[in-house]
Amino acid sequence: MLTLSRSMVAHQVLQRAGYNVSSYGTGSAVRLPGPSIDKPVVYSFGTPYNEMYNELQKRDERLYKNNGVLMMLERNRNIKDHPERWHEKDGHKVFDVVFTCEERCFDAVCIDLMNRGAKLNRLVHVINIEIKDNHEEAIVGGNGILDLANMINESEDVDSEIMEIISKWEEAHKNLPILHQACFF
Repeated sequence: MLTLSRSMVAHQVLQRAGYNVSSYGTGSAVRLPGPSIDKPVVYSFGTPYNEMYNELQKRDERLYKNNGVLMMLERNRNIKDHPERWHEKDGHKVFDVVFTCEERCFDAVCIDLMNRGAKLNRLVHVINIEIKDNHEEAIVGGNGILDLANMINESEDVDSEIMEIISKWEEAHKNLPILHQACFF
């Protein structure tokens, strides 16, 4: 499930702070809340946010406005054109840090990086900040991710200081569980 609230709020917060940000989902499709919990609205990765917004607005504007989906899509389409899938990302793009917002996504990213075989031998810190999937918690979590990104950015040697940085961050963000794994591209 692509968690539009958590990941896109973090994307927006980091982008507004001047960071070069890319965001991806790790599921097989984009799943949005539908008319009932067992009937999500499913889109393929790559479907433009504008297309999703317009379709859902025509389908049942009242429902998708009330459940917050139109608001999320409005925000998302102002951030980027369409959702992208981690497993399909450009193989030449490498990151120093990858943030995830759910342990399942953290596991998927770590497993994917391990399966790639570390061909570039380039260290990447994969960090999960566990964030509940609702708008309020997404804002708290996005700001927590920004605080951690700032601490990492200010470090002179992230690779040797990462555990100290995480410990210091945890003291200030006791309600945001964190996982870290060093992986390689």
